Amino acid sequence: MQLRKRAATGLVSVALVTGAMGVTPSAHAAQREAAPSAATSCYGSAHAYSKPSGSYDYPTGSSYLTTTSNCADINIKTNTNRYVAVCWLKTGTCQSDYTLTTAGQWTTVATNVVNGTDFFFWFRSDASSTGYWAA
Repeated sequence: MQLRKRAATGLVSVALVTGAMGVTPSAHAAQREAAPSAATSCYGSAHAYSKPSGSYDYPTGSSYLTTTSNCADINIKTNTNRYVAVCWLKTGTCQSDYTLTTAGQWTTVATNVVNGTDFFFWFRSDASSTGYWAA
C-alpha cells in the first residue's frame, strides 16, 4: 500500500511540475476489434471493473492486476470515453501519456507485456468508470 501511495503522490507531483502526463493521447494507442481467436483467448477472459468516483486508480487500495498468457497486451473497454494509463507495481511508475479509450470499444493501453506483470490503471479523471479489462 505504501508503494501505491508513493506512486500516486509521485504522479501528481510530476504532473503538476512537469506536465509529463499530458492531455494528448499517446500516438501509439491502438484500438482494434478482436479477431475470433483473440476474442476467445484474450477478450473471452476479460474481467469487469468498476472504479468509484473520487479515485484515479483501479483497482483502488493495495490491490493490483496481473497479466496472463491469455493476452500479450493490456486492454481496456470503457463504457464512456476515458483517458487511461498503465502503472507498473514493480517500479511504481506509469506511462508518460494517457491513452484515449472510446466507449464500448477495446483499446490496447500497453503492448508486449510479460506474463505475470503486476499493474493498475490510472485514469485522468476521478469520475466513476465501469467496463472491462483483459491482460
